[in-house]
Order: sequence, then C-alpha cells, then structure tokens
Amino acid sequence: MKVDHIGIATPTIDEGLAIWRDALGLEPHATEEVTEQGVRVCMLPVGDTHVELLEPLSAESAVGKFLAKRGPGIHHIAIEVRDIKASLAELKQKGARLIDETPRVGARGCLVAFIHPSSTNGVLLELVQHQ
Repeated sequence: MKVDHIGIATPTIDEGLAIWRDALGLEPHATEEVTEQGVRVCMLPVGDTHVELLEPLSAESAVGKFLAKRGPGIHHIAIEVRDIKASLAELKQKGARLIDETPRVGARGCLVAFIHPSSTNGVLLELVQHQ
C-alpha cells in the first residue's frame, strides 16, 4: 500500500492552483469532472503521490457541504490497495464503518470507496484501486 493522493477541498481549482502551482511550482497532471461525486478534480504529482484539488460542482455535493462547514483544507487521504473489494470486506469484518460498501468509479477511472472518519481517527479515508 501507499498514499495515492491527498484530497484538498477548494472553492475553485483556480484558487487551489494559485498555491499549489503558482507558489509551489507543481504542474497539473490532469483535470476532470467526476459527476457522480459532484466534483471537478485536478491532480498535481508530488513524487510518487498526488495532491488532488477538489472543486464542488454544487453547494449540495459532499465537498460543497465540507467547504461550507469547514472551509478549504484537507478533505481526505487516499490509500492505494491491490484488491479494493477484499480490503473493504476485511475492514467491515473488523468493524469499520464503510461509507461505500462496494467500490465505484472515481477520478482517473480508478475504483474508489470511502471509509467513515469515525473508524479512522477522524480522517476521511479513500481506498483506491488503479485499473
């Protein structure tokens, strides 16, 4: 396993890029809309991992609600796993509270699933399996 990316909620991708690209020199790898999750994402490589800027498509999306409640900042940490279904089954068997019982397609065509922060010391955890 490894950290795949760190999700950063931002009102707009442009606002996020003002820091991550313009101030720190990171270059965007890809930007896409993930309609099912109600976000536009921009991936910025940092070594073997990425910073993922998350812009809500609406105030009612999960990231929109996060921004309204907490403001910009770290939204989640994503861990790459080899077998997401097996990882979810193991976490559930050990009592973890799953937001996603089954994986869904996320950014970059990866399979993703979220684990509730109440099971991970207050951190929203995303599991990612690359196709």
